[in-house]
Amino acid sequence: MDMPTALDVGRNAFYMALTTSAPILIIGLLVGLTISIIQSVTQLQEQTLTFVPKIAAMIVAASYFLPWIAQRMLAYSREMFGAL
Repeated sequence: MDMPTALDVGRNAFYMALTTSAPILIIGLLVGLTISIIQSVTQLQEQTLTFVPKIAAMIVAASYFLPWIAQRMLAYSREMFGAL
């Protein structure tokens, strides 16, 4: 494998990791931001108040986006191994 091919494979793998993890991470970010704003307004500074809803939302998002993520990963694997 030559250098440009190796760089393309690495770039594609990095892009795949970003695109498959982005929906779950964005939902975690939005839930965390919402809870933080609520904590700032109410002056409640409890750490578990942020952690538990964020983890629950990310688990729900992962179960919802799992078929899409699996489809993307299978397509990427087929492309990498050359199968159609």
